[in-house]
Amino acid sequence: MRVNKFQYTLSELTRGLEVTIKGDPHCLITGVSVIQQAQPGHITFLTNSLYRKHLAATQATAVILSEKDAEICNIHAVVCANPHYIYAKIAEFFAFPSINISGIHRTVVIGVDSRIDKTASIGAHCVIGNQVSIAKDVVIGPGCVIGDGSSIGEATQLDASVTIYNKVAIGKRTHIASGAVIGSDGFGFANQKGVWHKIPQLGGVQIGDDVDIGANTTIDCGAVDDTIIENGVKLDNLIQIGHNVKIREHTIIAGCTGIAGSAVIGKHCMIGGAAMIQGHIHIADHVMITGNTGVNKSILESGVYSSGVVGVVTNQEFKKNNARFHRLENLTQRIKLLESSLKELKEEQNK
Repeated sequence: MRVNKFQYTLSELTRGLEVTIKGDPHCLITGVSVIQQAQPGHITFLTNSLYRKHLAATQATAVILSEKDAEICNIHAVVCANPHYIYAKIAEFFAFPSINISGIHRTVVIGVDSRIDKTASIGAHCVIGNQVSIAKDVVIGPGCVIGDGSSIGEATQLDASVTIYNKVAIGKRTHIASGAVIGSDGFGFANQKGVWHKIPQLGGVQIGDDVDIGANTTIDCGAVDDTIIENGVKLDNLIQIGHNVKIREHTIIAGCTGIAGSAVIGKHCMIGGAAMIQGHIHIADHVMITGNTGVNKSILESGVYSSGVVGVVTNQEFKKNNARFHRLENLTQRIKLLESSLKELKEEQNK
């Protein structure tokens, strides 16, 4: 639970949102909490039917829920078509800022020909390279490094210890969490007589507006052209994106996913955690890839796709299944022999 020192009325929290308030729109809300632990003054939410059983006993002052659940609600309610989204918008009022700095700290090092808007804030011990452009209302946390020729768009926030290499263009209202590395060299080597020689990575990275990039996620620069992350893309922690990958707008990717070089991911895709996507393939728009899936070929039609191991089983079951797996080739040959014998038997009977 997160509690803010401020308080708001329901009408203030929902201004501009497509909701109906059931009860007193002027009741005061001082924090948010889950439905089982909420106390008077809190607003809670019901987005999963598994928690409907807690609605009657909750101590919350108000709840965000669907019209169907509003029929069984006896407290103040924010009734809406998408409770998950409305909760996200209301929770913004009670979120603590991850960085609270103002102005440019005296320890910041700034290169030549860089342009920094007077409204930007830069924390301690940052290094800003040459010919960098930082737009208005940008916030850069302590210990960040911005490489030469990079640009950061209006109202974008970099948390502490983010590294932006050379030739990276970041759009507006983008958020990059601590430890992320944007624009480091892609994995490119040429083999000459058994020895690997590094291929210079000459491209940059383009990141659109309203992008979220999680902690310790890495996005490699392009080999020649740029790596591209389009508007509205959401990336979890610990994701590796190879050189020249293109992720199209409003795709969301969960943690520990790896995307090899030159793969193209379509619009509005959802990719589960620990998915592995081969390089030089295309994934269509509106594709869902479940967690732990290995994608080794292009997906040209929207839909849900899975591969990899089955759901968790006991170790004993796993060992049995694993043993059977290694006998598949032998079993396949035996089945072919049986089918051939059966066919011959039927032919004899039909004579």
